[in-house]
Formats: sequence, C-alpha cells, structure tokens
Amino acid sequence: FSSVGGKEQECYSYQIFLDQKHNLVLPSVQQLLEHSFLSEGIKLAEVPSCLILQMPRFGKKFKMFEKIVPSLELDITELLSEGPQQCMLCGNLAQEECTDCFNDVLFSQTGFKLFCETCSAQVHTHPQRRSHQRSPLDVPEGYLGHRSPNALARDKLDLFAVLCIETSHYVSFIKHGPSSHDWIFFDSMADRQGESEGFNIPEVRACPEVGAYLEMSPFQLAAQDPRDMRGVAKRLFCDAYMYLYQSRSMCMYR
Repeated sequence: FSSVGGKEQECYSYQIFLDQKHNLVLPSVQQLLEHSFLSEGIKLAEVPSCLILQMPRFGKKFKMFEKIVPSLELDITELLSEGPQQCMLCGNLAQEECTDCFNDVLFSQTGFKLFCETCSAQVHTHPQRRSHQRSPLDVPEGYLGHRSPNALARDKLDLFAVLCIETSHYVSFIKHGPSSHDWIFFDSMADRQGESEGFNIPEVRACPEVGAYLEMSPFQLAAQDPRDMRGVAKRLFCDAYMYLYQSRSMCMYR
C-alpha cells in the first residue's frame, strides 16, 4: 500500500473503513474498496498476488450493511499509485484526479474520477464544480506527449473465496470455475455426533443457487428478503466477513 507522501507498507490484508459521507445502500466490494481508499488517501503500490479484504462489521453485533454484493472481478487499475490511466470521458491519457467528483451523482457509482486536461477543464466549468480540488497524476515519462494509451490493459483481481460468520463459527464459499454458479460451500460444523465428548461433522457441497442472486440487478437484490433466499445464498450476501482475491498473473511469480 502507498499512502500520501509516498510511504509504502507491505501488506496483503486490508480493513475497509468508510466515513459518514457515503451514500451506499447495497454496495459491491468494488465500491467499498474505492470509498475506503479515497477516504484514507491510500493506493496500491503494485498489483498484489493476493488481497484479503475485511468488511466493515464487528462480529454479530454490528454490520454496516445488510447485504454486500460480491465483486467477482476487482478492477484495481485506478487504485494503483503508478502507471498510465485513461480519462473517464474521452479515453485519452488522464492527467488529473478529482476526489470531489467521486461522489457526484452524475458520474458512475464506481471508479475514481480521472480526466485529461481538456475534459477536466470542461467538467469543472459547471458552477457546482468550480471549487473542486483537483490533483495531478503521476504520468510515466514514456507516456508523456501521447494523447491516448490505446491498449491500456486493466489490472483485475479474481475472487476465489469468501469467509463468512453469522454467530459462532466461520463458513466459507470457494469459487471453483468461471461461471457465476461455480461455487462450493464448506461448513466445518454442519452437524455433530454425540455430546461433550462427541465430534463435529463437516459438510462440503455445491451451491449453484448463489449464481442466480449474483446475476440480479441491484434493485432486484435489494428487494430480496434474506429469510427467503434459497439454499445458503443468504450466508454469502449477508454474513460475509472476508473476501479473498488473487491476481492470476502475479500468482505465477509470488
């Protein structure tokens, strides 16, 4: 992680923190990470091979959100402290970032608000945006003078597991294939044999039913009563504690 001033800290886990100004109701993991990075003024120093994200909750006593939408892919391109970025409007090389535009309802609900100089000037001619504080981006020297980073690759992390807790013990969901329905559910204490000297009986089973909810629109998902969600889907959306992501390319080297 890279903070303001260029100080770096090597870490593969991150606790999501949100300030009181957010307007999130049914957030995705992507939105939570972006809001948290913005409020804390930090970015990723490089693409991590693995990233563990802890949700804004404390045991069973406090959960900031009733449901959280798992982001199967986490786009971290704009969360990197170095590297070329694209203007969100025209696609040319971005040179400025506006944190005040991040919460502007006229823009998309995800992604940092990065602009080239021309688009930034046009956006901030609006009376409501003239007071916005913009900051220059660190553009790599090799890209200076080029209008557009034509083949700019997006850096993404893939979700491979989710750790959940409702009351007293953890359960996990493991992604085992490319489809949104390719999930396995693991519960180490699904059943028990005997009393005090007995033993727990674990359970591992496929749970393709979660895919139907992952494919719903935010409006449809918000209308779902957790008690009526099929199978173990409620556990994934309502009890998530940690999301585990990996970079397929970086995993080859680290």
